[in-house]
Amino acid sequence: MDKKAEIYRWGKHLFGLKGFKNTNVAGIMKMAGMAVGTFYNYYPSKEALFLEIYNEENVALKKSIMETVDVNADPLQTMKRMLLLNFQGMNADPILREWYNKEVFGKIEKSFRNANGLKRVDFLYSSFTEIVKKWQAEGLLNSLSDHRYRRIPYVA
Repeated sequence: MDKKAEIYRWGKHLFGLKGFKNTNVAGIMKMAGMAVGTFYNYYPSKEALFLEIYNEENVALKKSIMETVDVNADPLQTMKRMLLLNFQGMNADPILREWYNKEVFGKIEKSFRNANGLKRVDFLYSSFTEIVKKWQAEGLLNSLSDHRYRRIPYVA
């Protein structure tokens, strides 16, 4: 048995079922059938496990969105579609929704910024930036006479 994978699996299950605040290391380890101390051989904290799970869920959502949208279509419609899909995906996934839980956010953000946390969460914003730069290079955002593109901000 891969102990880390089991801890991850049960952590994901419980975070999704009960939320971050109502999930504890003891509960995760009980479901995994291991002693609580074993958890700390693999993760320094509940927050670190949550961030690992969050990041994988976030990467999966971003990948799904990028496979769905046509970046060669109308820029304004493409951006609207990306934002809508991101909003729907965040609301549909209980793990991703926790990022916006005000009671939890401070604790998660602190761990995120901590050296023991993940170095980088792969937010959809980076894809937005890449696509906008592509459109800028193609001159699609430079035509101010075309009203469809006036509301897309310039990204330096």
